[in-house]
Amino acid sequence: MTRSKHRYRISVTPIETDGQQCTGRCSIEFEQHSQHSWMREFESAQRLRRLSCNDDASLVVVTGLLTALAEASVRADSPLATLQPELDQLLHKLDGLRGKE
Repeated sequence: MTRSKHRYRISVTPIETDGQQCTGRCSIEFEQHSQHSWMREFESAQRLRRLSCNDDASLVVVTGLLTALAEASVRADSPLATLQPELDQLLHKLDGLRGKE
């Protein structure tokens, strides 16, 4: 397997109803490696102006995460292996939405 060119830190922090970030231990943070530049993909998506900025960002990130899951599911011993056909179909549909067919 080739070494990933890009490394991302993903943080998910809920926003309280008053608009403030939550306090305490209430965020999820992890790293994700990718062969793709999510920043370039986001810039390309923004040039197409098909979706809102938030939706474009969400689509780029979720596609990157699903791609990583699909790559991990190729291994026969992976618990995700049974999801491979569905992940492939979903990623194909998402690429169509992003104009990458």
